[in-house]
Amino acid sequence: MSNIAIIPARGGSKRIPRKNIKDFLGKPVIAYSIEAALESHLFDEVMVSTDDKEIAEVAIQFGAKVPFMRSKKNAGDVAVLAQVVKEVKDVYILKERVFENICCILPTAPLIQVKDLKSSFERLIREKADKITPIVRYTYPIQRALKLVNGEIKMIQPEFFKTRSQDLEPTYYDAGQFYWMKFIEPKGYIRKIGYELLESKVQDIDTEEDWRLAELKFKAMES
Repeated sequence: MSNIAIIPARGGSKRIPRKNIKDFLGKPVIAYSIEAALESHLFDEVMVSTDDKEIAEVAIQFGAKVPFMRSKKNAGDVAVLAQVVKEVKDVYILKERVFENICCILPTAPLIQVKDLKSSFERLIREKADKITPIVRYTYPIQRALKLVNGEIKMIQPEFFKTRSQDLEPTYYDAGQFYWMKFIEPKGYIRKIGYELLESKVQDIDTEEDWRLAELKFKAMES
């Protein structure tokens, strides 16, 4: 069973400048993703896809490989994760290096846990899944979500107005930490499953406030 960890970390970041290597409680935030991948011992290769020389240097310092620099086409604001992963796969295929599974680990996921990488990989194999996405349950039922119409509050789904919260179907959102997938995507039906994480172990980081919340959650996890 051969696995590669791909950590996508471009240099541009408008909301939090230099976000991927910004100091997070003593070390660059990308270091947490790299170290978790290495400590899991799940991967034959832990690589960082970046267009930025400084990020590349930091990645190598913490044990990752940067075998090539990301293309300009996939380094802009509109580049999507799937395009970055495809670029990495294409380069490795040209070098005649093919793996069985990919784990795409986001560079700003300091709350990532080695045990979750291992447990989710075990599920990937045990349940013969093609993709695994970590998910978090919404703490409040989204069926009761509200909207404003000309300043007035209205329910988006008024048919659930009288439904008890405990009778509503649980809903989830993408945890934004890592994604397991097959290196060669199977043709036809693709089995995608979720791996549930606690909200206390997840924090999307898009603003300075998000960053502070992530630090608080990290300290709470470590205490």
